[in-house]
Amino acid sequence: MSIFSTRRSIKPAAMDVSREVPRELLTQLLEDAHRAPTHGLTQPWRFHVFTGAARARLGDGLQALYDAATPAEARNEDKRAKLGATPRLAPVVIAVAARIEPDGKIPEIEEIAATSCAVQNLALSAHAHGLGGYWSTPPVAMSAEFAAWLGPDATHRMLGLIYLGYPQEDKLPPLSPRHPLAEHVVFHET
Repeated sequence: MSIFSTRRSIKPAAMDVSREVPRELLTQLLEDAHRAPTHGLTQPWRFHVFTGAARARLGDGLQALYDAATPAEARNEDKRAKLGATPRLAPVVIAVAARIEPDGKIPEIEEIAATSCAVQNLALSAHAHGLGGYWSTPPVAMSAEFAAWLGPDATHRMLGLIYLGYPQEDKLPPLSPRHPLAEHVVFHET
């Protein structure tokens, strides 16, 4: 079976948080992500990597942003708690952004697509190296306020968080099923 057919989402709760991902391996995964296709060679992807104690700072920051954006009477305490706890469950959390050039020659959708290709490269490389990964898109992690918290300028469009870590063997989810390919493909031959 190929890495395409065996890759699956591994949620942070199923990762071994005590097992660090070596910096050299993280660099290799990011190099693989960096090889994604990009129109005009704009290379719009931006990665903010959180490891060690920085994961707690990320969780606290996500909670603070949630509190600032959500009126007290509308807050969901379970959601708030999850925003703070989940970054602490994975050894690595990567905030992903696409740099969008205002009035640039490359349309925003193409820059987002290129960044999504970079994330796919990252996910496949992580899987090939024995890591699990999970792409999460809570609204607070997609917000302009989160981009400002990270420090990029206003041309960055947030695309969520990637959690990486070694999976706990006893918590591996089953492979996800796919519909028959024929339901998703139309061949035009004449």
